[in-house]
Amino acid sequence: MYQFLVSFTVKPENRDDFVRAAHRTARDSLANEPGSHRFEVIADEENADVFYLNEVYEDVDAFNAHAGGPYFAAFFAEASAYAEGPTWLMRGDVVADGPADLRS
Repeated sequence: MYQFLVSFTVKPENRDDFVRAAHRTARDSLANEPGSHRFEVIADEENADVFYLNEVYEDVDAFNAHAGGPYFAAFFAEASAYAEGPTWLMRGDVVADGPADLRS
């Protein structure tokens, strides 16, 4: 599984617009893009102008298909008018369980 977390800083008057656009992208991506598993829109608890997108894909190829698709393009065409980002906070593959003890 390929996962990432990004942040956006949104103009205060466009917070609702950003949430609507992100939720639309989430709905359409999950319904129509094979390999899309999770797309969460998260509001920062301390700064009302910051939002996070937490997304999970089958693998990096599924993410790349999403990034080259129409929902991604539509989101950025709209959100770039009022949001700064994305700022990549985390991205990578889930480490599979194995014989090594990864807790140390």
